[in-house]
Amino acid sequence: MEISEKVAACIERASWIRKMFEEGARLKKERGEENVFDFTLGNPTIEPPAALTARLKELAENPVPGMHRYMNNAGYDDTRAAVAARLAADSGKTVQKEQIIMTCGAGGALNVVLKTILNPGEEVIILTPFFVEYKFYIDNHGGIPIEVTTDLETFQPDIDRIAAAINDKTRAIILNSPNNPTGVIYPKQTLDALGTLLKKKEQELGRQIYVISDEPYARLSYDMAVPPVFASIANSVVVTSHSKDLALPGERIGYLAANPEMADVAQFMEGAVFCNRVLGFVNAPALMQRLVADLQNESVDIEIYRHKRDLLYDKLTELGFSTVKPEGGFYFFPRAPIEDDIAFVNKAQEFGILLVPGAGFGAPGFFRIAYCIDDEVIERSLPAWEKLADAYGLK
Repeated sequence: MEISEKVAACIERASWIRKMFEEGARLKKERGEENVFDFTLGNPTIEPPAALTARLKELAENPVPGMHRYMNNAGYDDTRAAVAARLAADSGKTVQKEQIIMTCGAGGALNVVLKTILNPGEEVIILTPFFVEYKFYIDNHGGIPIEVTTDLETFQPDIDRIAAAINDKTRAIILNSPNNPTGVIYPKQTLDALGTLLKKKEQELGRQIYVISDEPYARLSYDMAVPPVFASIANSVVVTSHSKDLALPGERIGYLAANPEMADVAQFMEGAVFCNRVLGFVNAPALMQRLVADLQNESVDIEIYRHKRDLLYDKLTELGFSTVKPEGGFYFFPRAPIEDDIAFVNKAQEFGILLVPGAGFGAPGFFRIAYCIDDEVIERSLPAWEKLADAYGLK
């Protein structure tokens, strides 16, 4: 039985991370796992905070009657209220549970928002380099992705380029800060400038333009807090998950939150609750909702990631690689020492280093490193990085 031509084409375009994962499995079998250094996947190896384990044990030993049944499609009221309280404290806005929907991770939340707001043929601006799935999520709901390149020296948004891309078909802009794959954080002045631009464009075009802020790494910031988008842009929606801040990627628990100052926010929320149901998510996992309700102020230890970042950054720059130092998250996005990033990534495999080419994120000439792996793997990889640098005459 054949799959659709469209899906087959999508699989081919999205194959880089999958190809590298499969290549890694082959190399580990061929050379031994200790000789292969896999920097491809953003799959944290650290464990969730102790408070989560304690709460899970408490629920297991003292189950709440009906705790595994359906609930309101938006989620449990107390969980939504806890999320709203945290967002209100961070943003200074009066966020309430009515503006929160618990979702199946940030990916589920993104699809719910896009289905809620998009008409067929409307455009969604994404900033290059971008998370690889954005194009597919937009296509899921009849939208058209429009790539706008960031400043490739700093990876910061270019407001003038965004302005030039907005037209009478623009429905939304997706932001991702801290960014995957670059690790940069968008400062408040950038968000303020974008908010000013969008107000002007909305008046000119007579249509609402949403900012969808994808924030799964927001609590993994090193030297500065991630500015709240609600404070800068009225027509904004936060989508996020606890995959990274609580190290729960396999549990698929997240939420979407609408800015209470959004135009027609009640109508948006009604539409989003409906879409959460009909997309087949129905509701976010019940047990996970009960767990995270009391953990909105918890997070994994950011110092663990800071150590990994500094260890790699110091070594890579010492060896002559050019990279922006990540401000959050757990990715580097260095410039490849040759123009062909795919050839470079293939060369790195000769030394047992598994990377993802920048072409997979819409930015050829770069490559991504995911450093959410064990320290000992990073340390064992350093001689291989030295050999790779020598192969290109760096230093």
